[in-house]
Amino acid sequence: MSDVAAPARFDVDAIRAEFPILAETVRGKPLVFLDSAASAQKPRAVIEAMTWSMQHAYANVHRGLHWMSERATEAYEACRDAAQLLLNAPSRDEIVITRNSTEGINLLAHSFGSLLRPGDAVLISAMEHHSNIVPWQMLRARSGIELRVAPITDAGELDFPAFEALLADGRVKLVAITHMSNVLGTLTPAARIVAAAHEAGAKILFDGSQAVVHRRVDVQALDTDFYVWTGHKLYGPTGIGILYGRRQLLEAMPPFLGGGDMISSVTFAESRWAAPPHKFEAGTPPILEGIGLKAAIDWFLALDHGAMEAHERLLTEHAIARLSAIRGVRVLGSAQDRGGVVSFTLANAHAHDVATLLDRQAIAVRAGHHCAQPLMERFGIESSARASFAAYTTLAEIDQLAEALERVRGFFA
Repeated sequence: MSDVAAPARFDVDAIRAEFPILAETVRGKPLVFLDSAASAQKPRAVIEAMTWSMQHAYANVHRGLHWMSERATEAYEACRDAAQLLLNAPSRDEIVITRNSTEGINLLAHSFGSLLRPGDAVLISAMEHHSNIVPWQMLRARSGIELRVAPITDAGELDFPAFEALLADGRVKLVAITHMSNVLGTLTPAARIVAAAHEAGAKILFDGSQAVVHRRVDVQALDTDFYVWTGHKLYGPTGIGILYGRRQLLEAMPPFLGGGDMISSVTFAESRWAAPPHKFEAGTPPILEGIGLKAAIDWFLALDHGAMEAHERLLTEHAIARLSAIRGVRVLGSAQDRGGVVSFTLANAHAHDVATLLDRQAIAVRAGHHCAQPLMERFGIESSARASFAAYTTLAEIDQLAEALERVRGFFA
C-alpha cells in the first residue's frame, strides 16, 4: 500500500459516504470504480432531488399555468442558473441546455456551421473525441469547408507552433478543441489557444466534457466563445448537457431543431424564433435531468476545489508512478499539465482482456479506443485500458489497481 498521505483538507471518506453505490461489492469484493471519465457515480443529493421531484412536483414545464407546472418550471430553470454560476457566464441566456456534449457540438456544426462558406476552415486537434471530429466532417461534406488537424507531440501535448501555423492564413473561422483529453488527461493551454484563435480572426469552442470535472472553468476569464460539457460526468444524470455561447453569436445563428418551445409565433406562412437560449431548445426538455444536474452542480460547487485538485494531482502522479513501474506497462502521454485520466497498455495483452481480468478483481476500468481512434493511431496502438479518477477516488484504490495489474501481467508473461 502507498504511504503517501492525501491532502489533509480533502476528506475522501466523507465524500465517499455520499455515494451509496460505492458500498456495493462485486463478486464478494468491494467495488473499485476507476471509470469516472466515462460516467461518474451520483451522490445522494442528486438521487434524492430527482426522486423527490417525481414524487411531489412533476409536470411539463414552461407552458403550464397550473401550480405543479409552475413549480416544476422553477426547479428546472434553476439548472440554467446553476450552470451559469459554475461557468461564470455573463448571462443565463447564454446557457443552452442540450442532451450532452455531443449534441452541443452538433448544434454548433449545424447552426454556426451554416454561416461558414466553402474555403473557410475549422481547426481541431489530433487528440479529439469522435464527438469533436465527426460533426465537422459532416459539415465539410455538406458545405465544402476545410477541416484542419493540429498535431500533438509524443508527450501528448498540443504542438503549438504547428497549431499557430494552421491559423496563419486567416481562413480558420472556428477552432474546436478539447480542454482536457479523455485519453491522455492532457490539459490544453486554453489561454494561449484563445489568444491565438482570436488574433487570427477565429472563434473558439472548447469541449470541456472532462475539464469541467477536474478544474474550475471561468468562461469570462478564458474569453472563449463557446464551451460544451455533459452532466453525467459531473456527478449528474445522463441525458443533459450544457452549451455556453456568447449571446451575439447565439442570436446570429439559426435554430438547430424545429418544434415547440423554440418559437415566438407560428403560422402556416412562417414561424418566428424565440430568443436564445430557447431558440435552440425544441420540444419537451429533460425536466428531471435538469433538476438532477442542478443538485449535482450545487454539490460540486460546495467542494473545496483547491484541495480536490491537489488530491487529484496526487492520485494521478501516484498512478503513473505505480503503473509505469510494472514491467510491460506503457502509460500513454507525459503532459506537464494533466487531469485524473491515465491510459495504458500491457505488452502481449489486448486492452479488453486486461479490463476483463481486472473486473474479476472488482476493479472497473474502461478499455477500447475511447472514441478517439485517430489518437490511438497517433500512438501506434488500436486500444488501451483507462483508469480515471473522481472526487471519491482513493490512493488505496490506485494501489489495488497496480497490484491487480501485476497479477494480470502473469497471464500474459
